[in-house]
Amino acid sequence: MSGSCDFFLADCPGRLAVELIADKWTVVVLAGLSAGPVRHGELVELIGGISRKVLTQTLRRLESHGLVRRQAYAEAPPRVEYELTPLGATLIEPIHVLTEWAREHGDAVLDAVSTQPVARHG
Repeated sequence: MSGSCDFFLADCPGRLAVELIADKWTVVVLAGLSAGPVRHGELVELIGGISRKVLTQTLRRLESHGLVRRQAYAEAPPRVEYELTPLGATLIEPIHVLTEWAREHGDAVLDAVSTQPVARHG
C-alpha cells in the first residue's frame, strides 16, 4: 500500500503509525533514547512512573516496528542497551515540537479540564 491512503481506514499505514506513537509511553521512551544508547535500568530511573514490565513491553513494540534497536553484549554480567534506529530518530524533532507545545499550553489544558463539570454515568 502506498504512503498515502484514507486515514479513516483501519489498515492505513499512517493511521497505524499514529496509533503506535499515541501510546501513553512511546513518546517518553523515544525521548529518553534521544541522547544515545541507554540501559533498561537507566530508562526506568529516567522515566518517572513507568514499571519495568511496561517499559519492556514498550521497548519490544518499538523494536518490532523498527524504531528501537536492542543491543546485547556478551559480557558477564550481561549488558543490554537500547537506542533509536535511524527511523526512530526521525521522530525526535516532532516530539520536541509537541513538548514545546505542551510547555506553552499545558496550563490552559489543565485549566479547561478543571472547569468542566464531572460526568455522571449510570
